[in-house]
Amino acid sequence: MDPLPAAHFLNLPRPDAFVPANAGRPDTSTLAAHDFDVDTRTGFMPPQPPLARLPAAWEPWEAVLEDAIHSHLQLADRLDLADKHAAESERWRNTVRELPILPTADLIASEVLLRRAHHVLAWVMHFYVHTTPLAIRNIRIPPPVTVPLLQVCAQLQLPPVLTYSDDVLYNWAFKAPPASNIMFAPKAELHNLRCLTLFTGTRDEEEFYLSSARIELRGVEALSLMRSIMDEAFVGDHIAHRRITTYLHVLAGVIKDMQKLLADVRDGCDPSVFYNEIRPWFKGADSDTLGRKWIFDGIALDPTLEEPKELSGPSAGQSSMIHALDIFLGVDQYSHSNFHAHGRPSASMGKTSGKSEGTARSPVAPGTSAFSSAPPQPQVPFLTRMQQYMPRHHRAFLRHLQANPRPVRTLVEQADDALLREAYDAAVTALKEFRDEHVRIVALYILIPSRRAHVQEGKGAPLGTGGTDAFEFVKGVRDQTAGALLGNRG
Repeated sequence: MDPLPAAHFLNLPRPDAFVPANAGRPDTSTLAAHDFDVDTRTGFMPPQPPLARLPAAWEPWEAVLEDAIHSHLQLADRLDLADKHAAESERWRNTVRELPILPTADLIASEVLLRRAHHVLAWVMHFYVHTTPLAIRNIRIPPPVTVPLLQVCAQLQLPPVLTYSDDVLYNWAFKAPPASNIMFAPKAELHNLRCLTLFTGTRDEEEFYLSSARIELRGVEALSLMRSIMDEAFVGDHIAHRRITTYLHVLAGVIKDMQKLLADVRDGCDPSVFYNEIRPWFKGADSDTLGRKWIFDGIALDPTLEEPKELSGPSAGQSSMIHALDIFLGVDQYSHSNFHAHGRPSASMGKTSGKSEGTARSPVAPGTSAFSSAPPQPQVPFLTRMQQYMPRHHRAFLRHLQANPRPVRTLVEQADDALLREAYDAAVTALKEFRDEHVRIVALYILIPSRRAHVQEGKGAPLGTGGTDAFEFVKGVRDQTAGALLGNRG
């Protein structure tokens, strides 16, 4: 047999979480990682710290981002914005406008470089957008950002806007060398992470992102349990049902741990600081209360580029981990049908019955943000639309999971097994209680601080970063999740 070429991915050394990966080297640590970029040790997060800086050819992007951070740029909508801060922001934006339009051809062969490029350019764009004076009706993204960002997005199949993956999945490093030099142990490293990029430089902002990163890492065990349950479902005998019962109870425990990590965000992130100083930075165009359009100048310079249709900001609804739990448990048939884009209830809201037979899954289709310059498209449920903001390999994983020929919910419904049914409902209940916690977080961090700024001024209900009526939306998803409980067979 002829040996594989030296450059073949199967001949490349396995990556190590403790040694920085070479830019462009594919992750061959697991077949799952190769197919879906999902690692058995770190789940949807990469098995090694993300690239912290692009090579010299793209240093101007890194330098202008670094300048924004070190200059402590201030939000344009601050009521107490000093003239010196406005002048500093204008100086920085002029620097951005004067950047050369850097070529991206040498980025294309490397997923690692593309991810970092998206991270840097999207962060630069958000700094640019949110320091633009409010008196300017429409925000024009300059060609040195537009052209390379849209080219990178075309390769990654991501919108040209900050996403959850930019803020969480690919925005971390170790604070200190990991405890184990043999294997990445997620539970041991939950509090050994720091962020690479921050708008404000505050501990509050860092803890806001890291709370999600810790949830992702704790959820790795949930992915392992899903795999074990699917293996047992293939066998399908009495012993397999007993094992699935046990695994479902363990899964419920993992989700409860994730709920505690979500609640712990209170310890490091002050609600007032979040609402007034952090949250405005990562708003997308469809959360702009002034209705300003984001116009991408320079699109005509590359005839392959298209006008962006998706311009929502990062959202917890873009977490592939939570979507995976929904899909695996069959809850997505309920939770993903709750609200269409921009917070309007779907026709099916409130009509769930706890039975899944005959319930169609929501289609995965792109939507359009409220203030995009593109023409409106047919609306799809918000959580389904948020899948367009996930890394494309993770979307493929969710489609693969959704195509599972032996869904666990169907197995439980068809089995005459009260203990199995009870275990399934325990897992769904844990997911519902996770969403109870999310409702409390949204109330604390968005609803309460926004009442003074919105309701008292007659501006209506607060918008979430994804353009939804934040509090009502998360309550609706929580309630729809509860609708997935099977209850006792009667």
